[in-house]
Amino acid sequence: MLRRLLIVLCSIAVALPAGAGAAPAGSAPRVAAAGPPMGWASWNSFAAAIDYGVIKSQVDAFVAAGLPQAGYRYVNIDEGWWQGTRDAAGNITVDPNDWPGGMSAIADYIHSKGLKAGIYTDAGRDGCGYYYPTGRPAAPGSGSEGHYVQDMTQFARWGFDYVKVDWCGGDAEKLDPASTYQAISDAVTSAAATTGRQLVLSICDWGNGNPWNWGPGTGALWRTSQDIVYWGQQASLSRVLANFDQGLHPTAQHTGYVNDPDMLVAGMSGLSDDQSRTHLGLWAISGAPLLAGVNLATMSAATAGILKNPDMIAVDQDPLGLQGVKVAEDSPGLQVYGKVLAGTGRRAVLLLNRTSSAATMTARWSDLGLGSGPASVRDLWSRRDLGSFPSSYQVSVPAGSSVLLTVTGVEGPADSYVPSGGTTFDVTAAATGLATATISYAGGGSVATLQVNGQTPTRASFPSAASGSVTVLVSLAKGANTVTLTGVSGLSSVTVRRIPGASGVEVRGEQSGRCLDADNNTITNGLQTQLWDCDGGVNQSWRHTADKQLVVYGNKCLDAYNNGTGNGTPVVIWDCDGQSNQQWNVNADGTITGVQSGLCLDASAAGTANGTKLILWGCHGDANQRWSRN
Repeated sequence: MLRRLLIVLCSIAVALPAGAGAAPAGSAPRVAAAGPPMGWASWNSFAAAIDYGVIKSQVDAFVAAGLPQAGYRYVNIDEGWWQGTRDAAGNITVDPNDWPGGMSAIADYIHSKGLKAGIYTDAGRDGCGYYYPTGRPAAPGSGSEGHYVQDMTQFARWGFDYVKVDWCGGDAEKLDPASTYQAISDAVTSAAATTGRQLVLSICDWGNGNPWNWGPGTGALWRTSQDIVYWGQQASLSRVLANFDQGLHPTAQHTGYVNDPDMLVAGMSGLSDDQSRTHLGLWAISGAPLLAGVNLATMSAATAGILKNPDMIAVDQDPLGLQGVKVAEDSPGLQVYGKVLAGTGRRAVLLLNRTSSAATMTARWSDLGLGSGPASVRDLWSRRDLGSFPSSYQVSVPAGSSVLLTVTGVEGPADSYVPSGGTTFDVTAAATGLATATISYAGGGSVATLQVNGQTPTRASFPSAASGSVTVLVSLAKGANTVTLTGVSGLSSVTVRRIPGASGVEVRGEQSGRCLDADNNTITNGLQTQLWDCDGGVNQSWRHTADKQLVVYGNKCLDAYNNGTGNGTPVVIWDCDGQSNQQWNVNADGTITGVQSGLCLDASAAGTANGTKLILWGCHGDANQRWSRN
């Protein structure tokens, strides 16, 4: 069973600054610490109907709209530029009528405007243009399988800076995402050694292979979901929200490595200006790439203003590089997200009303990990300072809308630790859940492996400096924890600060001593829960709400599959929907019973081993039906 250390590359390829991919054995590690890429991509507005003229006109509109001054840099050519032709030596060839001067000519034009150029391919033999032709005939052979090093080298020689590697061929051929994208990452490294140009690698397996487990250090960004809009469909806020939910993997994102919920649809048909602001607010609070998909030549002034809002961009590009997390949901659908920002006592806050009625919502300083005392609040869309507030801020949020704020107050309590063994810190947590860990070091320039307890390892880059610090989000178990970093020297201390609103509990079986677990950090609806060694990971941190839901990942509920009420019904995770098959009574005798069924949460066949599946069963009081919460 593959549980730990995976990585994914997603639908847009990007040129990474030094260090965004895992280097092959024997090569120097690359260090990435850039913010999420900002720019424009061709797919949402043009699908495969692109050529030199289309891209040139969008580059000109990009510049005319003032996007470079706002921080947007990439112009990414998506699927459709290539119909799968190669010369006798295996080099990619393109139609000179579509691309006069070849692909280097359009890269040169993009560069002439002070911008960076992105290009696209597929991990399989045949790309998406073969399986799903949109605007051009089906194109066999339009993938890079068998030519990874050759194609990455050709892209670099053409002058491209970013490469998105899609998964249509990989999916059809049933390739393994983690090993396939690692081979592509190694090819990017080889191309850089040959050409001197580093490509930013964007992994795009649509989240199928849990890329948040293995993507950091393989690519700079990894897609976490399906396309936000399918060709020919209108954009919708419901799809924006679905992609946002699927992109929340906070312990994977840090120092140059980011979850990618897909290109923006702001300004496209189907979204109002208010919904576009909510869309950008969601992407900013999660630190996602800002890659516009609207036709820039016909973009409205309102859309341009939304994209260029400097306060929103500052939240997205915050140098800590962390992802925002849900810190409160006082009533179903009234969600508060908080993001730790660089500086002292600074947070970004998104209040998201997913209900059909306007509601007063509250951001509490204590949920955000701020200490007692007043904090100042700024509204980012109106760009107005709202004043100082003693312990919380309340605001009416319209139905289906949001409010984006920054809050500046006093930092909450923290604990500092020195290494117990050179690369290991022994950390004590007052509760299970998320915390920031600021790691101080001397002598960076490396990519380190970070592991907490027995959780999935991740990668974090430590930029070159005589000394410095890197902040990551970690999921801790209540009590003793071991935080280990390998591959970085001169570790001096770690400062740990809880995010109380993101706390939960481990649910531990009395008989097995193992914890209620969603396998391999999987978020797929219908995944049957299991027992696994307790490690305090995000897939083992559960919150029992006032509505009797047991929630993991902030948005998945423990669920009696298909409303089952009989013995043996699988207990799975599913999007929280408020139905009674997702309600649970936590009882004084240690049992957990389904409200709908009256049956007990049960380790099947009284199993105690890792991987034992959890089911409903008639309550009998044995130890495989008793649970403690820590």
